[in-house]
Amino acid sequence: MRDVVVVGAGPVGMLLAGDLARSGVDVEVLERRPEPGWGSRAIGLHPPVLAALERSGRTERILSSAMRVPRGEARSDGKRLGVVRFDRLSTRFPFVATLPQSETDAAIAADAPAPLRGASVLAVRERGDRVVVRAGVGGRPVELEARVVVVASGAGGRGLVFRPESARADDYRDRYVMADIAVGDRPDAATAVVHLDREGVLESFPLPNGVRRFVAWADETADRDPSSLLEQLRGALVSRGEFSAADRVQEATGFGVRRFVAPRLRNGRVLVIGDAAHEVSPIGGQGMNLGLLDAATLAPLLAEWMHTGLAPESDLGRWERRRVRSATTAARMAAVNTRLGRSIGPRADAVRRAAVRTMLAGPVGGVFARAYAMGFDADA
Repeated sequence: MRDVVVVGAGPVGMLLAGDLARSGVDVEVLERRPEPGWGSRAIGLHPPVLAALERSGRTERILSSAMRVPRGEARSDGKRLGVVRFDRLSTRFPFVATLPQSETDAAIAADAPAPLRGASVLAVRERGDRVVVRAGVGGRPVELEARVVVVASGAGGRGLVFRPESARADDYRDRYVMADIAVGDRPDAATAVVHLDREGVLESFPLPNGVRRFVAWADETADRDPSSLLEQLRGALVSRGEFSAADRVQEATGFGVRRFVAPRLRNGRVLVIGDAAHEVSPIGGQGMNLGLLDAATLAPLLAEWMHTGLAPESDLGRWERRRVRSATTAARMAAVNTRLGRSIGPRADAVRRAAVRTMLAGPVGGVFARAYAMGFDADA
């Protein structure tokens, strides 16, 4: 029997597994996918996560190749509305680090046990002093036992721990189109830019090696075939003066957004973290960071449990409340960002511009910098 089985070998599951293994805990990771994912996904690591990963050496690995983003700008019609200064925050890492998620995954997994791939977990059931995991591996049924199981397999893993009526996410009506485009060096190479115009938001985030990620709001009724997505993004780029990016973009992907925050993260010996526990709009870039903080703060509690044989009930309860509170805060902020980025009429657009200009001016701008850098997370 294992000490801990982690379901899911994404960055959240691998962070937890690596920290547990380093603490001498016998841990097994089960992953449905036969190979690591290489798609274009989350790219930003916020200051609290960089601080949480520092002791293990992961932050050093990440920063060796990441772009450091010290500031963000809000623009409209090509004019600057205001600035968010991460470099003025009183924090160990006064910037957002950006890099492709495949590189983040590799840095996190470097000291974690290799996952058992091709393992589709079908059920998780607590039986007395253990948890039984039923899975399919290579077409054959397998049962594993562990003292504790942690589900970190994303939204698809919710059915393992929640009833169907409790696992439903709320769909936003918003859709977005996205691409990573090599644009080369430019004056704002290290600045995150958010264009707020009548036709909806266009976000532009720096990545290493002269690449930027562009994310544009798209009409929910627009076509979703690849050629249409590409033309939608090109149109959004051209209208904001991003002519070089518009010329160079070759393909684009579309996505929708959902919201889900579980009220509980633990039931006895079964716990849930990451996107399996909470899903927020990616506008604001806090989803993966939430899960990484789930894992980083849970690992020492599970290690204590495994070494002493006694669950630290009060600490686990406190952990659960803090992480649910943090997810709720992030979901609310993401919802505001999502609404702020919608296409609106000229009068509402004028009001939005004035509001953003006011909010980012003076001392209030520092509050927004703290919020966007996850400074209000309970474990920041």
